[in-house]
Amino acid sequence: MIEVKLFSGNTSHYLAEQIADHYGHPLGDLQIHRFSDGEMQPVINESVRGAYVFFIQSTYPPADNLMELLLMIDAARRASAGYITAVIPYFGYARQDRKDKPRVPISAKLIANLLEAAGANRIMTMDFHADQIQGFFDIPVDHLKSEAIYIPYLQEQNLTNVTFASPDVGGPKRARLYAKHFGANLVICDKYRKRANEVAEMTVIGDVADQDVILIDDLVDTAGTLCRAAEAIIAKGARSVRALCTHAVLSGKAYDNIEKSKLDELIVCDTKPLTQPSSKIKVLSTAKLFARAIRNTHEHRSISALFVEG
Repeated sequence: MIEVKLFSGNTSHYLAEQIADHYGHPLGDLQIHRFSDGEMQPVINESVRGAYVFFIQSTYPPADNLMELLLMIDAARRASAGYITAVIPYFGYARQDRKDKPRVPISAKLIANLLEAAGANRIMTMDFHADQIQGFFDIPVDHLKSEAIYIPYLQEQNLTNVTFASPDVGGPKRARLYAKHFGANLVICDKYRKRANEVAEMTVIGDVADQDVILIDDLVDTAGTLCRAAEAIIAKGARSVRALCTHAVLSGKAYDNIEKSKLDELIVCDTKPLTQPSSKIKVLSTAKLFARAIRNTHEHRSISALFVEG
């Protein structure tokens, strides 16, 4: 069988080590040199000729994280790697996935073009901001779902009187899968924004009285939407509110917002590291799921077998 090589960029080394441990294969020898002006030069210190190469790197800001991944891919392509997969636990710039106003970029499509131009043969990621981003690529995309991590976790909690909620009208499909799996009700929070990252008004559509409500979203940034949704849900008579959000972007005053909010708990994945501790935030590992997906890719087995159906 063709040899597998796992490499990590600087940003995701904490996660790549866990993935390599679950996979049973050490990370390859790769160093990122920097010139005095900050320009990067990845150097792969072992042969990758003909190998299945997996580069593990999330692409959240700063842009250096994306540039580092592109350069690693280019280095492997020029070293005659047999097949290159970019493993991107958190796919940055995914929120700009359409032209919602004049003269703005479709950044997710641009990033897709850059990855393909660099030489990636396959993309592996988790919870795109919008499913249609898969169509921006002309190469295979393994779009893993955090439900495979969260649903077993929730089953262990033995929850009763649970209602699932979408924090906005764009996310009911995600929350509905959980509601269907657990035979629970679904409610929707309708938000109105005056400007980006600022929620002006929040309305809860559905009955949450005496329920333990779990909000479902793909990412949490400033946490403004989540906190306003939790406040509105408690105001309508819910017993408690928790949130499951795959990607812990957590910028600006997010940590302070969460600590002061009505949220009992925010549960996130480790696709992006936390920048500070919080008593309300619990982190679940994605390493085992990514390791299984890498193995299935290498052995030409099904990736959909790793999904949880509603």
